[in-house]
Amino acid sequence: AARRAAAFLLDRMRVDDGRLLHTAKDGQSKLNAYLDDYAFLLEAILALQSVRFRRDELQWAIALAEVMLRHFEDTRAGGFFFTADDHEALISRPKSFSDEAIPAGNAVAARALLRLGYLLGETRYLHAAERTLRAAWSALTQYPEAHACMLQALEDYLDPPQIVLLRGRPASIEPWHKELNAAFAPRRWTIAIPAELAGLPEAIASKLPGDGAVAYVCRGSVCTAPIDSLAALRRTLNGEPG
Repeated sequence: AARRAAAFLLDRMRVDDGRLLHTAKDGQSKLNAYLDDYAFLLEAILALQSVRFRRDELQWAIALAEVMLRHFEDTRAGGFFFTADDHEALISRPKSFSDEAIPAGNAVAARALLRLGYLLGETRYLHAAERTLRAAWSALTQYPEAHACMLQALEDYLDPPQIVLLRGRPASIEPWHKELNAAFAPRRWTIAIPAELAGLPEAIASKLPGDGAVAYVCRGSVCTAPIDSLAALRRTLNGEPG
């Protein structure tokens, strides 16, 4: 279902310049997308990569992040406006940090940009997330109960989650991938990337595959040396000495 939803959005809701449309009905897609559309979709695409990796979807995630920075970011005060800079003129451009019926778009944007920034080693995404957290700080400290998603982003900023990159032939990395994804580890993100894939971003391509499966455990910008046994990977994830 997630794959079908992503394929529909990629085919029907994206326009040539990488921008998104907001609604689709009776075969017609229309209206400019809002911040929430970009932020939630970016986070969803990244989550889907933990199920199965697709290079074209990662490139789409990068394109979404670039549109958010180019057209939605408040470059003076930090955070993101709800509407793009070329949206129809409004009395004001709202910029909300608090959760309502759904999490705040700014909070989801910060969380997704942190995850993508850690994965790619892209400081522009990390800095945009930091500026969002700083812009939200006053409201966050006064009313933390209304900013649960922003608190999650703050946690990811102060204590980066684990990113486990698995490299190797699909048959060799699949058992590792299956075991790691079976465990409840909400602050771990596991991505299995087949050895034969080319054209990957440098931060991923530098995590070279071996003769069999290998794993790299990263936190923030720091990664382990390649781990070539599942037992050793378990010990590393459990914080045990090698």
